[in-house]
Amino acid sequence: MLNTLRKIVQEVNAAKDLKAALGIIVQRVKEAMGSQVCSVYLLDPESNRFVLMATDGLNKRSIGKVSMAPNEGLVGLVGTREEPLNLENASEHPRYRYFAETGEERYASFLGSPIIHHRKVMGVLVIQQKERRQFDEGEEAFLVTMSAQLAGVIAHAEATGSIRGLGKQGKGIQEAKFIGVPGSPGAAVGTAVVVLPAADLEVVPDKHVEDIAAELLLFNTALEGVRTDMRALSAKMATQLRPEERALFDVYLMMLEDAALGNEVVKVIKTGQWAQGALRQVIGEHVNRFELMDDAYLRERASDVKDLGRRLLAYLQQARQQTLVYPDNCILVSEELSPAMLGEVPEGKLVGLVSVQGSGNSHVAIFARAMGIPTVMGVVDLPYSKIDGIQLIVDGYHGEVFTNPSELLRKQYAEVVEEERQLTQGLDALRALPCETLDGYRMPLWVNTGLLADVKRAQERGAEGVGLYRTEVPFMIKERFPSEKEQLAIYREQLQAFHPLPVTMRSLDVGGDKALSYFPIKEENPFLGWRGIRVTLDHPEIFLVQTRAMLKASEGLDNLRILLPMISGIQELEEALHLIHRAWGEVRDEGVDIPMPPVGVMIEIPAAVYQVRELARQVDFLSVGSNDLTQYLLAVDRNNPRVADLYDFLHPAVLQALCKVVEGAHAEGKPVSICGEMAGDPAAAVLLMAMGFDSLSMNATNLPKVKWLLRQISLGKAKELLGQVMTIDNPHMVHSTLQLALRNLGLGRMINPASNIQA
Repeated sequence: MLNTLRKIVQEVNAAKDLKAALGIIVQRVKEAMGSQVCSVYLLDPESNRFVLMATDGLNKRSIGKVSMAPNEGLVGLVGTREEPLNLENASEHPRYRYFAETGEERYASFLGSPIIHHRKVMGVLVIQQKERRQFDEGEEAFLVTMSAQLAGVIAHAEATGSIRGLGKQGKGIQEAKFIGVPGSPGAAVGTAVVVLPAADLEVVPDKHVEDIAAELLLFNTALEGVRTDMRALSAKMATQLRPEERALFDVYLMMLEDAALGNEVVKVIKTGQWAQGALRQVIGEHVNRFELMDDAYLRERASDVKDLGRRLLAYLQQARQQTLVYPDNCILVSEELSPAMLGEVPEGKLVGLVSVQGSGNSHVAIFARAMGIPTVMGVVDLPYSKIDGIQLIVDGYHGEVFTNPSELLRKQYAEVVEEERQLTQGLDALRALPCETLDGYRMPLWVNTGLLADVKRAQERGAEGVGLYRTEVPFMIKERFPSEKEQLAIYREQLQAFHPLPVTMRSLDVGGDKALSYFPIKEENPFLGWRGIRVTLDHPEIFLVQTRAMLKASEGLDNLRILLPMISGIQELEEALHLIHRAWGEVRDEGVDIPMPPVGVMIEIPAAVYQVRELARQVDFLSVGSNDLTQYLLAVDRNNPRVADLYDFLHPAVLQALCKVVEGAHAEGKPVSICGEMAGDPAAAVLLMAMGFDSLSMNATNLPKVKWLLRQISLGKAKELLGQVMTIDNPHMVHSTLQLALRNLGLGRMINPASNIQA
């Protein structure tokens, strides 16, 4: 049966549209089950009725005409109960309903299974038999498995119809919504420009050639062409990215060198294979190796290799990709966006990004946040190849993409975009003002940084310090560990840029979804594995070099604070403190006169929440990593689109944990800050201030919104709100209570400009 199932799914996947897909399903399932009828009923969201959309065995003329409400018939019963129904004699069941036009009075037995995709009932798959027959457990299990497998395929086929502006029955529809993962906050309304691979390596055939010299010349010309493109793109982005960040283009160039991919392709050509075939073979081997790796960062390197392969093939085929026309308000869409694709859009035209694959921590997402471009990643259900040139809305707050948006939705999101533009324009007036509540309470707002672009943004928005400098970014964009001297230069630049304001540098935090290509970590469960402080304590040579570089960089500035990530207990903290003091002693022995900087601990593991007082006694400050703490408390991978809706920093368990951390830190007389997405959410920031956090650290883009809202409310009112939500046991109720309260104060529009839109 497994083989039959696989074949049906493959055949349905290849169908040109929903009608064809459903036709294949009913025909193949009927054959596989040895039944006389197989039918598919789909739930029409407009009429909320199950409509017969395909059948093999019933009267074809009844397709599209026969329908029933969820409270009618056996099909309605299967759909509402969301479980299979197996009847030997269907007509005896009280919910049985007869439709003369289908001719179904001849069929006694009935087996129906719901078709469910992402918790949503899409329809019902039914088989029927003339004779009275109790379908056995194996047959029932097959139909349930078939329904589960086909749910995604039907959803994809429906989505493709939606993209074309057609509903299930070919009727025009207004819009379709696709869910992904937020990559970069903000909203955008614009025109989709789909960047398809320049050439398809997978379909290149093998071909024997006699003139090897001609093939080598052709390949070397292609190599030089792609090298020239890469250098031009790197130069084009010079003003937006620091040299270390542009190093990604240098990685591409290194791959193209004779000793790397280039040499391997040349060797295959010399065996008599034509250049295209040799390229396909070498690229394919590299991609397969990368894609089989468990490490998320290394798997992303496969997309870099594919990108290079496609560019080279385009030259080899002497069929350069047709020059793309980038309209104003361009939204770039691709199966796998690469930083190089961003660089090809003329400045000022790019307003949004959509990637079918990738996570919120991929290179593109990091670049997008640095450049302030609304981005949605991991939109796995989006039939991206069909949407070139159509109107799109990108909601980077919620990780949603709308195709063919209605006039009303476009207008609502255009208002959001305009609000953000006006807010940005009013920044100068806000920049010099303190973040002070109506009753005079001062709330310091700091920023999270990692890229050069973050520095300028932070300064433009009046940041009062850096609550989190991600030191892993310079490590991630190199092909080896940066030396002490290289790190010193990078850290010095950061410390000087913000001097005399404090800069909190987190020690190297890799592992999980942040890995280094030259230091692979292969694990079954990377988020619960070797990451953060666990890696650097096992490699004191990395930790000591980094700490020495930080300390030397702070000479004469004295605005450095060191932060330790992923601490789960006292022993790890004591080991880390010992190494920091050792590095400090070594640096002083070299004649660098610097005071010991404040050292803090990140609270991002549930274990640290319950040892917060013991940890606080040994350090100078605490900082909550809200992203990881939420993820670990709720056991939700925030980069996984399947469970992303369960990731909620306003979950009662998260709020209680945060209150416990503040209480513990203050009991030991130590300040506590919070960084991550939660601190940058204006509504959540109201609660965090009320809890007693001493500073909030956020993405520079969100800082003005948080400042604006906190200046419009009193600390007393914020505490009243906190008391109210702490009695609620449901995260959705927390959100609605908070938003309603802020709306009643006249502050609703600013908490999240897109939150009031009902789509």
